[in-house]
Amino acid sequence: MSLEPFRCDPTLVPPRWWILYKVLHGAWPTHLTVAPTDLTGRWILITGGNNGIGREAALQFARWGANIIIAAREPPGHEIHPTVTVDDCLSAARAAGHTPTVEWWAVDLAQLPTVAALAARYLATNWPLDILVNNAGIPNSPLDRVTEDGYQLIHQVNFLAHALLTLSLLPALARAASPRVVCVTSNMHYRGVFNLAYANSARGAYPNNKLYYQAWLTEFQHRCVDSDRYRHIRICGVHPGFVNSGIWTTTPLGSLPDYRAGEPLWMVWVAKKALDYFSVDSQQGSIAITSAATGTMIKDLGSGGRYFNRVWVETPMPQTVNETCRREVWEFVGGELTALRWEELVVGLQD
Repeated sequence: MSLEPFRCDPTLVPPRWWILYKVLHGAWPTHLTVAPTDLTGRWILITGGNNGIGREAALQFARWGANIIIAAREPPGHEIHPTVTVDDCLSAARAAGHTPTVEWWAVDLAQLPTVAALAARYLATNWPLDILVNNAGIPNSPLDRVTEDGYQLIHQVNFLAHALLTLSLLPALARAASPRVVCVTSNMHYRGVFNLAYANSARGAYPNNKLYYQAWLTEFQHRCVDSDRYRHIRICGVHPGFVNSGIWTTTPLGSLPDYRAGEPLWMVWVAKKALDYFSVDSQQGSIAITSAATGTMIKDLGSGGRYFNRVWVETPMPQTVNETCRREVWEFVGGELTALRWEELVVGLQD
């Protein structure tokens, strides 16, 4: 689609010291626990649930008795295969006295037709969807890759595909009593630049798409609240902490999410060493997901559309809560998903 360069009102861009503070605030490795809950009979779909924090969240959900769909691609060799995670979840559930359904359903977020097919498969079951966890993601590598759908890889996998999945699963979410959507965003969204002219490009791909994602989910929440059918849905963005799950350890130094062209590699090396020092493991990172999915914090706040730094509500970048910026992102995504029945997907969420 054609798009004139868009830049938010400069007054919405915080000073650099504030941005640095927010980024560093997301690095504190406080040890967390999560209150147990009973999820017997609940249905959960989690993307990227085979590996890293997604796997750890799936294991915890299984211990609590949930039925789980692990939506994941056929993984590369360094990742845990989804069938292994399915077996481990079933073992964890049985050890806790539960006998849930746990299955792997194949999807590749780099191929949007498979995302639509995944949603159609779920809707065909007529199951409610109590919790949707949009977890899967990739780092800033390779920056120059374009998907078969014509989108920059990071833009599609980390943002666009999850927007499509969430909208496609709205009928199942609506059938649940208290549905929640947990989106794994990042405190790197503070380093994003809000300019949709570059949304589908390699320029600042990782932080920019995390910024757009948080803005999109906030707009989604506002539209749900205004909808008779969807006002009981709650969505939030969570930063899981700096998680040493392997997503960055297999990434070249120059592809770290805070890298900028022209920055010396010694600075990036320092950043990676800091990641080693301040990082948490996948189990600790997963608590951001399980807490947002089951805890009282969203209910206590009275509405969704929030951003959480691990388990604490945090002020996000101003653009993510600004009505003009939110609507710009919503309309931009609508343009990208026109060929995938956008008008049908957003019935009940229009102005």
